[in-house]
Parts: sequence; C-alpha cells; structure tokens
Amino acid sequence: MKLAHGIYNIYKPPGPTSHDMVDLVRKLSGEKRVGHAGTLDPFAEGVLIIAVGREYTKQLGQFLKKDKTYIATLRLGASSDTGDITGKLTPRGSTSGERPTREEVVAVLKKFVGEIAQTPPAYSAIQVAGQRAYALARQGLTPKLAPRKITIYSLKLLSYRWPNLKIETKVSSGTYIRVLAEDIGETLKTKAYLTKLIRTSVSDFKVNSSLKL
Repeated sequence: MKLAHGIYNIYKPPGPTSHDMVDLVRKLSGEKRVGHAGTLDPFAEGVLIIAVGREYTKQLGQFLKKDKTYIATLRLGASSDTGDITGKLTPRGSTSGERPTREEVVAVLKKFVGEIAQTPPAYSAIQVAGQRAYALARQGLTPKLAPRKITIYSLKLLSYRWPNLKIETKVSSGTYIRVLAEDIGETLKTKAYLTKLIRTSVSDFKVNSSLKL
C-alpha cells in the first residue's frame, strides 16, 4: 500500500501508540513529514487523523478543536492508577454497600451532560513545570493540574450489567474519557476505570470509513 500526500482517517487498533501509527504511515508513504491530530492511548482504538506531506501536516491543528464521539466500556467496583486497563488495579465495592441500579446509572449519566469542569489525569501529556505530567506520575509525584471547561454533548447508556457499563458519548476537544469514567464511578458511590475505548468519530471522519493498515 502506497500512501500519497493528504489527510487520512486511519484506524488505530489496540496496542500501538499513536506515534507508532505515524511511523507506519511514514514507511508506507516514504514521506518524513507525517503527523497526527488527537492522541489515542495505546489500549484505545478507532479514528486517528494522520496527515502526509508538509502542505497537509500544516492543517492538522484544525482537527484538534473538533468534537469527538466515543464508545467506552467501564468496569465498576475497582480503580486504576492510570484510569484504564493498563494501570495498577485496586478493587473497591460500592460505598453504599449496594450495586447501582440501571435507573440510578441513567440518572447519573444525565448529570454530566452540558458544560462541566474536568481535571486532566496525572497520566497525560500536559506540560507541568517543563515536564510531561505522566513523567512526574511515573516518579511517584502528583502533578498539579487545573480543571478545564469541557462540554459533554450527549451521554447514552448502551448496556449495563454489574460490573460492566457501556456508554456512548459526544464530547468537545480536550475531554478525557478516562476521567469521565472515574467521575461517573465516584458519582455512583463506587470506583470505575476504562477497559475498552473506541473513538468512533472526529468531526465528519467516521470509524466505519477508517483505513486499516
């Protein structure tokens, strides 16, 4: 497969980093100037926008501000230091002693729709005092990260059977689904982390049209 200069809707499978996908596109295109917009964590999958060629990498900034949709699977009753399945897991039951009902889950999800303040996770690429937050977290330090305004346009329950909760959400740029999962867990009086995350769209780029390499 030979990739010409342009902007591509690439499907990132679980496992490789977003940078790994950029390296793969470099090999397939023979072009050094390759970049991506909107990092996907290694365990996540779905739409990854990759540009090939200087005239197209210059356009990547516009995609960083676009709305995105995700399908996320949460595991309730436990937490992870990274907020996802790749981290150190700590079991914890419900603080109320009862498992939330489907009706309670639906009611909690509704509370998150709209503009909310979200604190980025410690395991993120945000710069703190000249270092990436995740680098500080790996040293056992707690980076100070200020809350940011984000918008949850929709948050739909797809399925729920304790301890697994599956949701679909449309969000503004800058939203961390790992943090949303943790906050949902806290509001349900338990803990939660992500076991699966699929980015199904970035603006008009849809996962069912993604190019699999």
